[in-house]
Amino acid sequence: MTRFKDFGTGNVDPNAEPVSFKLHGEEFHCVKQLQGKVILELISASNSEDVTRNADAVELFLSRVLLKESYDRFVALQENPEKIVSVETLSEITAWLIEEYSNRPSDRPAAS
Repeated sequence: MTRFKDFGTGNVDPNAEPVSFKLHGEEFHCVKQLQGKVILELISASNSEDVTRNADAVELFLSRVLLKESYDRFVALQENPEKIVSVETLSEITAWLIEEYSNRPSDRPAAS
């Protein structure tokens, strides 16, 4: 007998909720769902000793997660000398987005 498994549509959730976040008073909107490969690429680059590769991976991740208009505004915000976006903040945003897209449990309070 042949071994076979049909993975259907790859766990696509037609009811996925939009993902967005706010920074410096601006709201940024992201894709509803993300290719798993994007997260795997980020994880792979994060394990590198090469700081440039790590930075490029975060930039690539954000470019694939944020909608085009939001990504353009996010880049402009990072270049604004009056509104600093620290490395720590970029790390927090990236970690939160990974959590949202990977459906990992979080420290959110339970519904009462």
